[in-house]
Amino acid sequence: MAPPHVPASAGDLTPELLGTSEWSDQLVAAAGIPMYDIPFLTVGGGMGSFVTLDYLRIYGVPASQMRVVSNIDTPWQTYEFLTRCSQIPRSERIRSDSASRPDNIWGFPSYALQETWTDKTPAYLWQLLTEPLLNDYWTPRAGTVFQSLEREAKRIDYWDMLVKGQVRMVRRRAGGGYFTVVTPPEGSAPTKRVIFRSRFVHIAIGYPGLKFLPDLQEFRTKHGDYQHVVNAYEPHEQVYEFLKTRPGTVVIRGGGIVASRVLQRLFDDREKFRLQTQIVHIFRTFVTGSHGPHVWARRKGGDGWAYQGFNYPKSVWGGQLKAQMRKLEGAERAAKYKEMGGTNTPYCRRWQEQMRAGRSGGYYHPVQGTVDRVERGSDGRLVSYVRSSDGIVREPVADYIIDCTGLEADIAEHRIYDDLLRHGGAYRNPVGRLEVERHFEVKGTASGDGVLYASGSATLGGYFPGVDTFLGLQIAAQEIADDLARRGFVRRMGPFRSTSQWFKWAFNSPV
Repeated sequence: MAPPHVPASAGDLTPELLGTSEWSDQLVAAAGIPMYDIPFLTVGGGMGSFVTLDYLRIYGVPASQMRVVSNIDTPWQTYEFLTRCSQIPRSERIRSDSASRPDNIWGFPSYALQETWTDKTPAYLWQLLTEPLLNDYWTPRAGTVFQSLEREAKRIDYWDMLVKGQVRMVRRRAGGGYFTVVTPPEGSAPTKRVIFRSRFVHIAIGYPGLKFLPDLQEFRTKHGDYQHVVNAYEPHEQVYEFLKTRPGTVVIRGGGIVASRVLQRLFDDREKFRLQTQIVHIFRTFVTGSHGPHVWARRKGGDGWAYQGFNYPKSVWGGQLKAQMRKLEGAERAAKYKEMGGTNTPYCRRWQEQMRAGRSGGYYHPVQGTVDRVERGSDGRLVSYVRSSDGIVREPVADYIIDCTGLEADIAEHRIYDDLLRHGGAYRNPVGRLEVERHFEVKGTASGDGVLYASGSATLGGYFPGVDTFLGLQIAAQEIADDLARRGFVRRMGPFRSTSQWFKWAFNSPV
């Protein structure tokens, strides 16, 4: 619908709107906020939004019936930023299975087959056939993923569906559906806000924010030092550039995939530029060998690290564990997540050699303990007070500290989730994230015949564990598409349409 003429003073949220959990069309119109009708709206514009739109376009939904609201230009923009900060540029390989393709719902041909063809390197297939016994797991280059995503985005007319702006909130509509409040770019609209009125809304806004260790956050706040105490997911190239100019010491905190990537970057630079860098690696939990609650579910480990090829065991994707998780509720589900949980990283032969050389050469120092506090020494360097399990306090001194412990902040730190918890009927699951149904509808948010869906990291703790992965986003998108088919929004995907659509994908033809 075309937006009505509104006075210049109108077009913003009123106290009445902010205080009301369910809005009527009349209430919105009285505020002078322009309204646009769109049947399906996805919020975020990242990988979760893209994969969901890709499925729905392949299922048969016209681009004219869907919109994606985002403040980024491409679906992979945030993901590429995070991978680049965590030392995975386009030329390096990410932690993802060969067949987990967010640009290809069928997973065939796999990334391994694609890179074998483009690079003319049959050795990739040998690695794939012999993983993980004779070789490390085969994983795709980041650049391969981004190039493939761009190809598919063009094919499904992604940018025709993109609406630039920042979503403020999603509120239920009297009579069914939802209002999504958007703040458009400055100067692009006659009013401060615009509203989309939709029957279906999908939220995939990714991580609420960076999560710092408390002692490091306290130090940054107290000293205003954002250059020497950094998070691995924020730009911190200054660390590596400084170490090229003079000998220095770096403290790494954490034992997951990002810590291993940062450590490898330090090792690589040390070898390539003949540096004298010293590395102190603080593990809160120091793994010395295979571990786990059951003999059949033990995870390999050693030298402080827990090793696992991918984020979750393979049975999460289609085996007994997936079937079991779909039946668990409450405390039992939380217990199963705790059993599966724990920081881990893939085993990489090259990286293992570098760690052995670092330990024997006296420049890599793994330490187990808990950091009580971080202070600035008399020479301006950073002193970490590390308390071991036997009560001994060590005081390693460093030029930089890199926090590699995590990316997750509490969901309520994002205003969309916070508003849903306060006004939308949403509530937390057993591990503190959004509680969703098996088809990824946010529980408690139903509005007439409208449905609010969510996918991605905010839904961790639900009936499907691997939500924050390429394959997890695809499984969520398929569940959502199938649910929309049950509701009559789109036809079900049958074998004939699936086959014809695969050929269209293969030949890069429009859906």
